[in-house]
Amino acid sequence: MKISLRRALWAGAVVAVTVAAVPMTSAFGAGNVTTTFAAASDWGTGHEARVTITNGTDASLATWRLEFDLPAGTTIGSFWDADVTRTNNHYVAVKKSWAGALAPGASFSWGYNGTGPYKAPLNCTINGASCGGGTTPTTPPTTRPPTTPPTTPPTTPPTTPPTNPPPGGKKVVGYFAQWGVYARNYHVKNIVTSGSAAKLTHIMYAFGNTTNGQCTIGDSYADYEKAYTAAESVDGVADTWDQPLRGSFNQLRKLKAAYPNIKVIWSFGGWTWSGGFTQAAQNPTAFANSCYNLVEDPRWADVFDGIDIDWEYPNACGLTCDASGPNAFKNVISALRTRFGSSALVTAAITADGSNGGKIDATDYAGAINNLNWLMPMTYDYFGAFAAQGPTAPHSPLTSYTGIPQAGFNSDAAIQKLKSKGIPANKLLLGVGFYGRGWTGVTQAAPGGTATGAAPGTYEAGIEDYKVLKNTCPVTGTVAGTAYAKCGSNWWSYDTPSTINGKMSYANNQGLGGSFFWELSGDTTNGELITAVKNGLG
Repeated sequence: MKISLRRALWAGAVVAVTVAAVPMTSAFGAGNVTTTFAAASDWGTGHEARVTITNGTDASLATWRLEFDLPAGTTIGSFWDADVTRTNNHYVAVKKSWAGALAPGASFSWGYNGTGPYKAPLNCTINGASCGGGTTPTTPPTTRPPTTPPTTPPTTPPTTPPTNPPPGGKKVVGYFAQWGVYARNYHVKNIVTSGSAAKLTHIMYAFGNTTNGQCTIGDSYADYEKAYTAAESVDGVADTWDQPLRGSFNQLRKLKAAYPNIKVIWSFGGWTWSGGFTQAAQNPTAFANSCYNLVEDPRWADVFDGIDIDWEYPNACGLTCDASGPNAFKNVISALRTRFGSSALVTAAITADGSNGGKIDATDYAGAINNLNWLMPMTYDYFGAFAAQGPTAPHSPLTSYTGIPQAGFNSDAAIQKLKSKGIPANKLLLGVGFYGRGWTGVTQAAPGGTATGAAPGTYEAGIEDYKVLKNTCPVTGTVAGTAYAKCGSNWWSYDTPSTINGKMSYANNQGLGGSFFWELSGDTTNGELITAVKNGLG
């Protein structure tokens, strides 16, 4: 049985908004400084808007202040990359301190999620001048609400993530794949431009390697050597040839400076690099020391807030087989906690095999839980074209369903089994894949059909990003809390914003600690899927 959870060349993807991006824009201008409101997506009961400010002058724009009203029936529920205050239906958005001046000809975008269908704003001004566009009165009304924040807190959430989230807050954890900086052209800056940074609580940096019983660097070029231009950099400042730290590590440092709420955890192992854990388990203390020395290397010690162990799988088989025994994982985690101390984050991504006598039963995960901040059962990749002839089945079913190829291969089975072993619900996060798995040579639209092999994928056969599938193979049905699609002879399964909303309701009802997903680059450029995760968790 093969449940390959994230190979080194994977490219995530899943989920589509129920209505595609809406090409509605409303342009306003103040001299040669213009502001454009665009509906990035609109699903009827809500929408996501992208606001772009363009400096068309020949001088640098040190700051900007945008004021507008929203029509009745529309309110802003969350926002990112601008500081926003609200009084009744009147909003004021100002530049965040980290954004810097807007150079001549440059543009800056921020965004918000609103209730109801998208409606163009009214009475828009920028830097105190009329925006124009035919909706702003020549003389501002004397009854305009004050632009200072009201004395009673608005219903709008805080404009920036709090430095210390409230106790019990739901976790939104996203993986950043180090190899994404190559063919995928996905960089830390994309986390900001997609609006994802404002929604994340934690980033898992994948992966560090495990060799000779030690934690080791996975890809030094991507990690800390690659030089970023000003345009590619999170803060608009280019790397220099002689600076001590470059690459994704330095970009993550800049991200954390702009979003201090985000914690970054270095994940070790994964499908390809889990083989070294067998040797690590023979001397957990030495392994933990090597990991601490690497994660806390003075060059990047401020970047990482802890360590994640993605051992696929202790005392079971993944790409290779391990026979370390049921206590090996518990011993490794104990050694890591001892070495990293109580203030560091120590987490683990684990199997989601809920079958009787399956991979969860092979290891004492409950024995390790007191030394872990949380566990992430990888509730995806249950089925796929690694079984080339099928039967077709959703790779991430939330529940069981009639005809499921393997009992216990669903999210609920894994969660219930882990809870039954004594693992607290609030230390479990529900996994979501931002990608789909698919077959070709399929004639049956419903799950359970035969196939001839893996459907073509951009980076790997049988796997495709959500941002691609939402357009190339739209959803045709749902089963067991997830979605599937048949287009031609290809059959794909993936999650959508709607099914993610259902999964987040499940997570809330079960008292889970939040959700995690693999991985950021599979989402759309405006973060449809992470928006569904964040909004669904509340």
